[in-house]
Amino acid sequence: MASFLYLFLLLFISTLPPPSMAAPTGETSFVYGGCSQSKYTPGSTIESNINSLLTSLLTSSSFTLYTNFTVDGDSDGAGDTVYGLFQCRGDLKNVACGKCVTHAVAQLGSICLDACGGALQLEGCFVKYDNVSFLGVEDKTMVVKKCGAVMGYDSGGLARRDAVLAYLAAADGGGGYQPFRVGGSGDVQGLAQCVGDLDAVECQDCVATAVGRLKADCAAAGWGDMFLGKCYARFSHGNVRPRAGGGGNENRNDDVEIEKTIAVIIGLIAGIAFIVVFLAFLSHYCDKQRGGK
Repeated sequence: MASFLYLFLLLFISTLPPPSMAAPTGETSFVYGGCSQSKYTPGSTIESNINSLLTSLLTSSSFTLYTNFTVDGDSDGAGDTVYGLFQCRGDLKNVACGKCVTHAVAQLGSICLDACGGALQLEGCFVKYDNVSFLGVEDKTMVVKKCGAVMGYDSGGLARRDAVLAYLAAADGGGGYQPFRVGGSGDVQGLAQCVGDLDAVECQDCVATAVGRLKADCAAAGWGDMFLGKCYARFSHGNVRPRAGGGGNENRNDDVEIEKTIAVIIGLIAGIAFIVVFLAFLSHYCDKQRGGK
């Protein structure tokens, strides 16, 4: 009877659909990614160094919003020294930062297989590594530009948008130098940030450039994103899209999905327990009936 129960439970479980996994939302939503053309040989020193570097980034991401590492190679000029960093959005908590970086590193391992360098920008964090040094180097190359649909701004809306962009471009926003800047005026919100390996002058230059390009290229759009190599600037008007960086509803959706998955698991356990008890009762009843004959 025990073997019958075991076999029945295996068959029962195998016919159940698996709990659905929530798609990445909020901080882990994809923005852009890319890999270097240079490849390494599997099992080489640089592969080991990249793995060591990414592990260090993962370990640090639960304690700080930015850090960089350098893993030295075996010899000078061999190209196996690796440089890397991660940066989380300035309003994230350490736990959310760690989750975002973990997600980014996992994606990099898939999309940049055997590549000597790779970069991935998610909504909540940025991860980059390479065997060519880039730390402390300002990079104003445009990587991604996105402009929303054209909308008819009235004079007040246009003034509010320009005021938000001017605030993001200002070097002394909010009483001091701010590498992470969030501003809003009425129904217009804005966000800007530069990577932590830049000094104050380089950061300001990069952000001001991003804001200037954003204003020029997305002048009539309801929202816009401008990502440069080492900084970005974003704005949105009203509810034409989710606010830059996500919001409470996205986090709530993640919580709901988790709760649904837990509920499904609990339901499965309860269902299996009921079947086991029922079959045990049935077995006991059958044995009793046979014993009475």
